[in-house]
Amino acid sequence: MTITPIAHMHSEFSTKFGIPRQSGLVPELRGTIVFEPTYRNREALRGLEEVSHLWIIWGFSAALRDGWSPTVRPPRLGGNARLGVFATRSPFRPNPLGLSAVSVLGVEDDAVHGSVIRVSGADLMDGTPIYDLKPYLPYADCISNATSGFAAGGVAAELTVRDPLGLLDQLSADCRVALVRVLALDPRPGYIKDPERVHGMEFAGFEVRFRVAENLLEIIAVAPV
Repeated sequence: MTITPIAHMHSEFSTKFGIPRQSGLVPELRGTIVFEPTYRNREALRGLEEVSHLWIIWGFSAALRDGWSPTVRPPRLGGNARLGVFATRSPFRPNPLGLSAVSVLGVEDDAVHGSVIRVSGADLMDGTPIYDLKPYLPYADCISNATSGFAAGGVAAELTVRDPLGLLDQLSADCRVALVRVLALDPRPGYIKDPERVHGMEFAGFEVRFRVAENLLEIIAVAPV
Protein backbone atom coordinates (compact mmCIF):
# COMPACT_ATOMS: atom_id res chain seq x y z
CA MET A 1 0.00 0.00 0.00
CA THR A 2 1.23 3.46 -0.87
CA ILE A 3 0.10 6.44 1.19
CA THR A 4 0.67 10.10 0.40
CA PRO A 5 0.22 13.19 2.59
CA ILE A 6 -3.21 14.80 2.62
CA ALA A 7 -1.89 17.81 4.53
CA HIS A 8 1.08 19.32 6.35
CA MET A 9 1.39 20.89 9.78
CA HIS A 10 2.42 24.51 10.17
CA SER A 11 3.90 25.11 13.64
CA GLU A 12 6.47 27.26 15.44
CA PHE A 13 9.06 24.44 15.48
CA SER A 14 11.43 24.56 12.50
CA THR A 15 13.57 21.74 13.98
CA LYS A 16 12.64 18.75 16.12
CA PHE A 17 14.68 19.74 19.21
CA GLY A 18 12.41 21.16 21.89
CA ILE A 19 9.14 19.69 20.63
CA PRO A 20 7.15 18.22 23.54
CA ARG A 21 7.54 14.46 23.68
CA GLN A 22 3.78 13.88 23.56
CA SER A 23 0.81 15.80 22.25
CA GLY A 24 -1.35 17.76 24.66
CA LEU A 25 1.42 18.54 27.15
CA VAL A 26 1.51 22.19 26.09
CA PRO A 27 -2.01 23.26 25.11
CA GLU A 28 -0.73 26.81 24.50
CA LEU A 29 1.05 25.61 21.35
CA ARG A 30 -0.87 26.57 18.22
CA GLY A 31 -0.66 24.93 14.83
CA THR A 32 -2.44 24.89 11.48
CA ILE A 33 -3.28 21.87 9.33
CA VAL A 34 -2.95 22.92 5.69
CA PHE A 35 -4.32 20.51 3.11
CA GLU A 36 -2.70 19.52 -0.15
CA PRO A 37 -4.50 20.98 -3.20
CA THR A 38 -6.20 17.65 -4.00
CA TYR A 39 -7.88 17.62 -0.58
CA ARG A 40 -8.84 21.29 -0.27
CA ASN A 41 -12.53 20.53 -0.29
CA ARG A 42 -14.71 22.13 2.38
CA GLU A 43 -17.11 19.21 2.16
CA ALA A 44 -14.41 16.91 3.58
CA LEU A 45 -14.64 18.90 6.83
CA ARG A 46 -18.41 18.92 7.15
CA GLY A 47 -19.33 18.14 10.77
CA LEU A 48 -15.88 19.00 12.14
CA GLU A 49 -17.37 22.00 13.96
CA GLU A 50 -18.94 19.46 16.36
CA VAL A 51 -15.62 17.73 17.09
CA SER A 52 -13.46 18.94 19.98
CA HIS A 53 -10.37 16.76 19.39
CA LEU A 54 -8.70 15.00 16.47
CA TRP A 55 -6.29 12.13 16.05
CA ILE A 56 -3.54 13.05 13.60
CA ILE A 57 -1.71 10.24 11.81
CA TRP A 58 1.57 11.66 10.55
CA GLY A 59 5.12 10.83 9.46
CA PHE A 60 8.41 11.19 11.35
CA SER A 61 9.92 13.03 8.39
CA ALA A 62 12.94 14.26 10.41
CA ALA A 63 13.79 10.85 11.88
CA LEU A 64 14.15 8.62 8.84
CA ARG A 65 16.69 5.79 8.87
CA ASP A 66 17.62 2.87 6.66
CA GLY A 67 16.41 -0.37 8.18
CA TRP A 68 15.11 -0.73 11.71
CA SER A 69 16.12 -2.04 15.12
CA PRO A 70 13.97 -4.28 17.35
CA THR A 71 15.05 -2.25 20.40
CA VAL A 72 15.36 1.49 21.06
CA ARG A 73 16.56 3.76 23.86
CA PRO A 74 13.68 5.94 25.15
CA PRO A 75 14.86 9.43 26.22
CA ARG A 76 12.67 9.12 29.31
CA LEU A 77 14.99 6.35 30.54
CA GLY A 78 18.08 8.50 30.08
CA GLY A 79 19.06 6.93 26.78
CA ASN A 80 20.77 4.04 28.56
CA ALA A 81 18.09 1.34 28.78
CA ARG A 82 16.75 -0.54 25.79
CA LEU A 83 13.14 -1.56 25.23
CA GLY A 84 11.34 -3.20 22.36
CA VAL A 85 10.38 -0.67 19.70
CA PHE A 86 6.73 -1.72 19.90
CA ALA A 87 6.69 -1.01 23.66
CA THR A 88 7.65 2.63 23.03
CA ARG A 89 6.68 5.65 20.97
CA SER A 90 10.14 6.03 19.47
CA PRO A 91 10.20 7.68 16.02
CA PHE A 92 12.59 4.99 14.76
CA ARG A 93 10.09 2.36 13.66
CA PRO A 94 9.67 -0.03 10.73
CA ASN A 95 7.02 2.38 9.42
CA PRO A 96 7.82 5.84 10.86
CA LEU A 97 4.26 6.89 11.70
CA GLY A 98 3.21 9.11 14.60
CA LEU A 99 -0.14 9.45 16.35
CA SER A 100 -1.18 12.63 18.17
CA ALA A 101 -4.38 13.88 19.77
CA VAL A 102 -4.97 17.63 19.40
CA SER A 103 -7.69 20.11 20.30
CA VAL A 104 -9.65 21.64 17.45
CA LEU A 105 -9.78 25.42 17.71
CA GLY A 106 -11.75 25.90 14.52
CA VAL A 107 -11.92 25.69 10.75
CA GLU A 108 -11.04 28.79 8.76
CA ASP A 109 -11.12 29.66 5.06
CA ASP A 110 -7.69 30.89 4.03
CA ALA A 111 -7.36 32.92 0.83
CA VAL A 112 -4.28 30.96 -0.26
CA HIS A 113 -4.71 27.49 1.26
CA GLY A 114 -8.48 27.03 1.28
CA SER A 115 -10.05 25.54 4.40
CA VAL A 116 -7.50 24.97 7.19
CA ILE A 117 -7.85 23.55 10.68
CA ARG A 118 -6.47 25.48 13.66
CA VAL A 119 -5.38 23.18 16.48
CA SER A 120 -3.64 23.33 19.84
CA GLY A 121 -1.39 20.95 21.74
CA ALA A 122 0.29 19.46 18.67
CA ASP A 123 3.76 17.90 18.96
CA LEU A 124 4.59 18.21 15.25
CA MET A 125 7.42 20.05 13.54
CA ASP A 126 6.66 22.64 10.88
CA GLY A 127 6.16 20.88 7.54
CA THR A 128 5.37 17.46 9.03
CA PRO A 129 3.38 15.34 6.54
CA ILE A 130 -0.09 14.31 7.70
CA TYR A 131 -1.63 11.13 6.31
CA ASP A 132 -5.04 11.06 7.96
CA LEU A 133 -7.32 12.73 10.49
CA LYS A 134 -9.90 11.00 12.66
CA PRO A 135 -12.20 12.36 15.38
CA TYR A 136 -11.31 11.51 18.96
CA LEU A 137 -14.16 9.47 20.48
CA PRO A 138 -14.20 9.72 24.30
CA TYR A 139 -16.40 6.66 24.79
CA ALA A 140 -13.98 4.46 22.84
CA ASP A 141 -10.60 6.19 23.00
CA CYS A 142 -10.45 6.97 26.72
CA ILE A 143 -9.58 3.79 28.66
CA SER A 144 -9.69 4.59 32.36
CA ASN A 145 -7.86 1.46 33.59
CA ALA A 146 -5.07 1.48 30.99
CA THR A 147 -1.44 1.00 32.06
CA SER A 148 1.61 2.44 30.33
CA GLY A 149 4.68 0.54 31.45
CA PHE A 150 7.82 2.61 31.85
CA ALA A 151 5.87 5.84 31.22
CA ALA A 152 3.42 5.26 34.06
CA GLY A 153 4.78 8.13 36.15
CA GLY A 154 3.42 10.82 33.85
CA VAL A 155 5.29 14.05 33.22
CA ALA A 156 8.39 14.64 35.35
CA ALA A 157 8.63 17.63 37.69
CA GLU A 158 8.75 20.86 35.71
CA LEU A 159 11.69 23.23 35.63
CA THR A 160 11.53 26.83 36.75
CA VAL A 161 12.22 29.08 33.75
CA ARG A 162 14.04 32.37 34.37
CA ASP A 163 14.52 35.16 31.86
CA PRO A 164 16.41 37.76 33.93
CA LEU A 165 17.20 40.01 30.95
CA GLY A 166 13.71 39.93 29.46
CA LEU A 167 15.02 38.36 26.27
CA LEU A 168 11.74 36.57 25.58
CA ASP A 169 9.99 39.93 25.22
CA GLN A 170 11.01 39.79 21.56
CA LEU A 171 8.36 37.13 21.00
CA SER A 172 4.64 37.73 20.82
CA ALA A 173 2.75 37.24 24.07
CA ASP A 174 1.16 33.97 22.91
CA CYS A 175 4.45 32.53 21.67
CA ARG A 176 6.19 33.58 24.87
CA VAL A 177 3.68 31.72 27.04
CA ALA A 178 3.90 28.62 24.88
CA LEU A 179 7.71 28.64 24.82
CA VAL A 180 7.99 28.95 28.61
CA ARG A 181 5.72 25.90 28.97
CA VAL A 182 7.85 23.97 26.46
CA LEU A 183 11.07 24.84 28.29
CA ALA A 184 9.58 23.97 31.66
CA LEU A 185 9.13 20.38 30.42
CA ASP A 186 12.95 20.18 29.92
CA PRO A 187 13.63 19.60 26.21
CA ARG A 188 17.10 18.16 26.84
CA PRO A 189 17.83 14.48 26.20
CA GLY A 190 17.54 12.56 29.46
CA TYR A 191 21.23 11.63 29.49
CA ILE A 192 22.52 15.25 29.36
CA LYS A 193 22.80 16.89 32.79
CA ASP A 194 25.87 19.17 32.42
CA PRO A 195 24.91 22.50 34.07
CA GLU A 196 27.50 24.39 32.01
CA ARG A 197 26.29 23.13 28.66
CA VAL A 198 24.46 25.67 26.48
CA HIS A 199 21.47 24.30 24.60
CA GLY A 200 19.74 25.93 21.67
CA MET A 201 16.42 25.52 19.93
CA GLU A 202 14.45 27.36 17.26
CA PHE A 203 10.95 28.57 18.00
CA ALA A 204 8.71 31.08 16.19
CA GLY A 205 11.61 32.35 14.07
CA PHE A 206 14.02 32.82 16.98
CA GLU A 207 16.97 30.84 18.27
CA VAL A 208 16.68 30.45 22.02
CA ARG A 209 19.75 29.47 24.04
CA PHE A 210 19.65 28.34 27.66
CA ARG A 211 21.38 26.46 30.49
CA VAL A 212 19.87 24.12 33.06
CA ALA A 213 21.19 23.60 36.59
CA GLU A 214 19.22 21.42 38.98
CA ASN A 215 15.58 22.43 38.45
CA LEU A 216 16.35 25.92 37.09
CA LEU A 217 16.45 26.79 33.38
CA GLU A 218 17.91 30.21 32.55
CA ILE A 219 17.56 31.96 29.19
CA ILE A 220 20.91 33.38 28.09
CA ALA A 221 20.30 34.49 24.48
CA VAL A 222 17.41 35.03 22.07
CA ALA A 223 17.97 36.15 18.48
CA PRO A 224 16.08 36.03 15.17
CA VAL A 225 17.04 33.07 12.99
